[in-house]
Amino acid sequence: MSLGDEHDGASSTGGGTGQTRTRLPDSGAGDVHGGVYGGARRPARNSRSLITVVGVVVLLIAAIAFANRGGGGDDTPSDASARRDAAPTAATGVKPVAGRNGTVPAGYAHDEQGAQSAAANYAVALGSDGMYQAERRQSIVSAVYAPDVAASRQADLDKVYSDEKFLASIGLKADGTAPTGMTFISRFSPMGTKVERFRPDTASVSVWYSALFGLAGEGSKNPVTESWYTNTFELRWVGGDWKVTDFTQKDGPVPVGRDQRASSAEEMADTIQQFGGFTYAR
Repeated sequence: MSLGDEHDGASSTGGGTGQTRTRLPDSGAGDVHGGVYGGARRPARNSRSLITVVGVVVLLIAAIAFANRGGGGDDTPSDASARRDAAPTAATGVKPVAGRNGTVPAGYAHDEQGAQSAAANYAVALGSDGMYQAERRQSIVSAVYAPDVAASRQADLDKVYSDEKFLASIGLKADGTAPTGMTFISRFSPMGTKVERFRPDTASVSVWYSALFGLAGEGSKNPVTESWYTNTFELRWVGGDWKVTDFTQKDGPVPVGRDQRASSAEEMADTIQQFGGFTYAR
């Protein structure tokens, strides 16, 4: 699902500026109110050569060996900074944030890394199933948004997430809960972050992430599907922490899918219940 600010027949979760829109992940068929969510999964291919499989295994082993080659000591901030240009996809090594504002991590460093950590964690929070529960949504909004925009965003978000037509279109009941026997899944998993612009008290940070969204359970008409998006968050340093003032979203980049068999609805529901989500910090 993507996040936005204007509810005009498609769902939205932002507000105020009109720059961010909400679109639930689908198979490319348009917004959430158009047709059945999800669409058919791509059938698995039966052909795969032994050479390809062996090649993939060899590459994985080589990658693991390379990753472990550097030893097990903790890196200092200066070590991480020196290595960032040579290995842009590696973690910086600086210890992540330890504080919390409700369920959302808080207390980020007043630097580029802190802004990236904040943006990644806020993407996770805004994409969680907690946004569909009134009390949890209020807690998330107050933790994520700057105080001067939180109130207006809260009103917009409440309007969207309490809309029975919208909730019905994604298979949820009027109170935002899943039907009996179903498990509602809304989970964002950041793949990486990039600083677009940084100044002492403002920053623009892009977060590339994968989104799982849908209802898991026998007979679900909204099966859990995967989508890819990039959100660019506008952040401001407020009260000793980074807070969101606005964000925009675009599709992708989308990787090529593997020829893997889709899991059953029961297996997907069990997995989501057994495996907790993560917060993210560089």
